[in-house]
Order: sequence, then structure tokens, then C-alpha cells
Amino acid sequence: MCENSETLCVCAFGGILTTISKKWALLIINKLGTKGRLRFNDLMAELEGVSPGTLSDTLKELQEEHLVDREAFSEIPPRVEYFLTKEGTALREAIIPLLRWASDRDIQNAGLCEERCRRRKCVPNGNPCKKSKGSV
Repeated sequence: MCENSETLCVCAFGGILTTISKKWALLIINKLGTKGRLRFNDLMAELEGVSPGTLSDTLKELQEEHLVDREAFSEIPPRVEYFLTKEGTALREAIIPLLRWASDRDIQNAGLCEERCRRRKCVPNGNPCKKSKGSV
């Protein structure tokens, strides 16, 4: 803990910041928090534009940080599902205010919001710029 409460010490969690500041990390955390357990290809479909290699690498890093876990089922064909750990769920809850801020900001710039959401298909109800209670 820092002696001066006005100062934010990031050295203790620099490693985690390096991981979650990568392009797809918070999007994966949010998607798993919203959708629950997802298979690799389902996650790829949800995150339009991510390459298989990038998704695989990011999932491995998130697993190393104990934010995401995977469960392999002994079935034919093999099935693996990814899901948030307790720490991953806590992180998602912590970023919800950031997501709301970003959403509010985009609402102020409706054209930008619509274009971004059209490209990313980030809102399940298909109406990216309309506020809906509880959706992030």
C-alpha cells in the first residue's frame, strides 16, 4: 500500500496490467462474463476480427493470470469450454463502470457508436446506442 493515498502504486500489479491492457483481453473478459462458458470457435465468432492465434495466446495469458479457466470434456469430438474464474468475474465487475462510461460517451457521439457496434456486433439486442438497464 502506498503511504500517500493520492498516489497510485502500479508496480505490484504491473504484470496483470500488461496482460489486461492487450487489445482483446478485456473484450474476452467481458464476453465470457456476459455469455458464460464458451467454446473457442464460439468465442471467435463473438469477437469478430480476432485471429485464432491471437485468441489462443490471449486465452493462455488470461489463464496464467487466473482470470480465465478452461474445462476439457472427454468426448468425441473433444470439447473445451472457457469461463471466468472468481478473479476474472471480479475483474469484469470492476470494469463495468468503464464499459458504462464508454457506452455513455458513445451515446453522445451516436454516429461513432453505431458504426463501431455495426462493425463489432457488440450489443446482443442489436440496438447499440439505446441505453438498456443493466446491459453492458
